Amino acid sequence: MRFRVFVLLTFLASCATRQETPPAEPPPPLEPPVVKENVAVAGLMQSARNDAAAGRLVQAAASLERALRIEPRNPRLWHELARVRLRQGDGAQAANLAARSNSFAGSDAQLRAANQGIIEQARTAR
Repeated sequence: MRFRVFVLLTFLASCATRQETPPAEPPPPLEPPVVKENVAVAGLMQSARNDAAAGRLVQAAASLERALRIEPRNPRLWHELARVRLRQGDGAQAANLAARSNSFAGSDAQLRAANQGIIEQARTAR
């Protein structure tokens, strides 16, 4: 009797079809986060660039500092302020601001390189 049950179970096991699970779909590609620029920050940045181009460095710095109060983790604002401070002859502060920009720059190699240029110019000026 045991033998018949064994044979029957073996037979049923061999007849059963194995259902395979379909392969998992690959995850969607990672897309960079969409950065929504604050309108006020964009306006202040443009104002600062215009002032800096016209040689009004004090006003440019003031606009950038106001923008940084709105977006304190914006690496471009820190970079622009570093450029202004370098033009004002404050190399030590320019280097510190460029380093702070790098701390928020993530994988932006172009911004990191520009910050490194400011740091090197500040060292040369000392």
